Amino acid sequence: MKKNDVINLIKYYTEKNDAAFRDVAYRIAVDFNRNNDYQLGDYIMALLSDKNTFVPQSLNDQSDFFHKEEIQNNPLPLPDCIKDDLVGLANAVGYGAGINKFLFQGAPGTGKTESAKQLARILDRQLYSVDFDSLIDSKLGQTSKNITELFDEVNRLPYPEKVIILFDEIDSLALDRTNSHDLREMGRATSSVLKGLDGLNSSVVLIATTNLFGSFDKALVRRFDKVVDFNRYTKEDLEEIAEVLLDEFLQKFSFAGRNKKLFQKIIALMDSVPYPGDLKNLIKTSIAFSNPQDPFDYLRRLFTQVRPGCSMACKELQDMGFTVREIEILTTVSKSKVARELQGGKA
Repeated sequence: MKKNDVINLIKYYTEKNDAAFRDVAYRIAVDFNRNNDYQLGDYIMALLSDKNTFVPQSLNDQSDFFHKEEIQNNPLPLPDCIKDDLVGLANAVGYGAGINKFLFQGAPGTGKTESAKQLARILDRQLYSVDFDSLIDSKLGQTSKNITELFDEVNRLPYPEKVIILFDEIDSLALDRTNSHDLREMGRATSSVLKGLDGLNSSVVLIATTNLFGSFDKALVRRFDKVVDFNRYTKEDLEEIAEVLLDEFLQKFSFAGRNKKLFQKIIALMDSVPYPGDLKNLIKTSIAFSNPQDPFDYLRRLFTQVRPGCSMACKELQDMGFTVREIEILTTVSKSKVARELQGGKA
């Protein structure tokens, strides 16, 4: 425990500043726990609880700059390389060594925002997204002032170790100042973000996401402890993710039939399998729009989206690697007729 904490405890008590007093007392308890003095740390926490002071405040109640994200335990399939980075990130936060600022960069739909939500669940923290509509102001210099106020509010939180702040698509504040049409105003805003990151409470985890990393201000990149690249998907990764997504939706739409091999063949026909965000929408709409009386109608819908110009001729489908049974499903033509057509007869 630091001397400063003792002095501040007395100071805030005499000033009857309950929020600041609670903040320091809680920080002392956390410090004892980090030094393996769990008995004393838990005792202080119990005292705080008994006095009804251990009441986490919500950023939603304090500021117009944030909104709370709902965290759901949905599957988030990721390539091993990205998953390993996120596990390392969670470990780094757990050490309490002040490694707390992370930048997720990658194309839209690669899972950046969803990964932030999953980390909040894993780390047992509340996730608050910055509302850029409230932050960015048309008045000269006001955006910079808002950014300063935003970071001040975050640093005043009584329980910073329970929060993740998400700057989702931070591009509007962080693009290279030399490429901005309004150089002076962009410079002010970016400089305010730089100062905010430099002075950020080390117990708060901050995650920013960007789709435009190539244009990102380099001085700002250096403020982050780790940049995670979400563009590292192979086609094999995406094909495996497609199967995970299919399983998830088949549990929700019980009428849909399961034909894993046919599904795999359809996805493999794609020259470029889309990233998970678009892939999820592709599979979801194929199932949701399908005929509930036909368990494999979603596979036909999926196929027509993957191969929109296909004539659906049996021979063409056979050349793509589909079996007679699979052609029957895709065309609704009986197996016997498919077999005759493939042998040279009329369907």
